[in-house]
Amino acid sequence: MDQDRQRNRFRGVMLGMAAGDALGATVEFKSPEAIAATIGVHREIVGGGWLHLPAGEVTDDTQMALCIARSLVEKQRFDADDIAANFVEWFRSDPKDIGNTTRHALELLNDGVPWQDAGARTHEAMRPRDASNGSIMRCAPIALAAWRDAEMNARHSADSSRITHANPLCVDACVALNAAVAALLLGESDPLAAADRAAELDEVRTAIDAAATATPDTLPAGGYVLDTLSAALWAVTAHDTPEDAIVAAVNLGNDADTTGAVAGALAGARWGADALPTRWVDTLLAKDELVALADALLDLG
Repeated sequence: MDQDRQRNRFRGVMLGMAAGDALGATVEFKSPEAIAATIGVHREIVGGGWLHLPAGEVTDDTQMALCIARSLVEKQRFDADDIAANFVEWFRSDPKDIGNTTRHALELLNDGVPWQDAGARTHEAMRPRDASNGSIMRCAPIALAAWRDAEMNARHSADSSRITHANPLCVDACVALNAAVAALLLGESDPLAAADRAAELDEVRTAIDAAATATPDTLPAGGYVLDTLSAALWAVTAHDTPEDAIVAAVNLGNDADTTGAVAGALAGARWGADALPTRWVDTLLAKDELVALADALLDLG
């Protein structure tokens, strides 16, 4: 695959993730019925939502992914301690939103608990409510750094989750998702098969398989990590353009920013940045950094 085409796909992952996040934030926590009744089909990045965001601002999904991407580029390798430190710095900046499981782990990290213990202690304290989508939403940059090496991609994706989400379902879902992202970057046509091969847990494989036959009525798209995995994979495999895929994902409602972010990363890997709507990309407030990090991750990978 030539360098220009691959750069387009790397940029697509970062920009697609952010676009899906920013688009979905407007309708986060709304039901599909409420979206349809008040908007029709939500397809424009206009800000607002319960966080009252300006148009083009992203949420914790992309903000935490940026923490990972910055660390990968600065350290030129995966360094869980440095990623955890970036998370703590972000936590201290008083972000507008932090998920409950993430907050619990970051409070421990902020108190000096090592990342391996912070994630594990959070899992023990919050199980089973910690099987949430707070690590799958942010893990796509790992696949950009390790797209050529399946074993490395799996290992680093797993550890990136364990920093805050040590629940085995969260860990395995990140491994499966990033296998799908890498497969698309490598030009493979079946991200479901790649995700299924990488997954170790039966529950995760069931969620992947469900994406092949899902309909909007069967996708709850809530905060449960396997709901997010199924919905994002369905969106990108059941539609023919990145706009249609991301719009379909966020119009499932509920945790729409996270479903949109994960679907957006997959869509960018499949179709590339040039296929994303220009009106979305130009609205993103973090556009320049997202592009720069994507290019740097391509050089690293």
